[in-house]
Amino acid sequence: MFVKLLKSKLHRATVTTTELHYPGSIAIDPELMETAGILPYEAVTIADVDNGNRLENYVIPAETGSRDVIIMGASAQLINPKDIVIIFSFGLFVPGEGEKHKSKVSVLGEKNKIKDAEQE
Repeated sequence: MFVKLLKSKLHRATVTTTELHYPGSIAIDPELMETAGILPYEAVTIADVDNGNRLENYVIPAETGSRDVIIMGASAQLINPKDIVIIFSFGLFVPGEGEKHKSKVSVLGEKNKIKDAEQE
């Protein structure tokens, strides 16, 4: 049996912009992706702190160093620029593996600068 656990999280990211007419995804600065261990095209859950919306999407890289978090496609109907979001990725683990797993959590501050990055 597999156990679904938090693999990584970008906590309190600020949405920099939205693009409604796009096939659909969330673009994240690769430096932010790396600090959280999120891969290109990985499925993520996005929780909007400002309005309570929660949705699933996949990640594509934004411009490196831009600190961008761009909500694209239909998701742009649910999340607005300047909203604070939490971006979660999950993994499936066998029980013995899951007990040893440490989640990567990156807390972001103003302009999506990394305030704290740790493994829980």
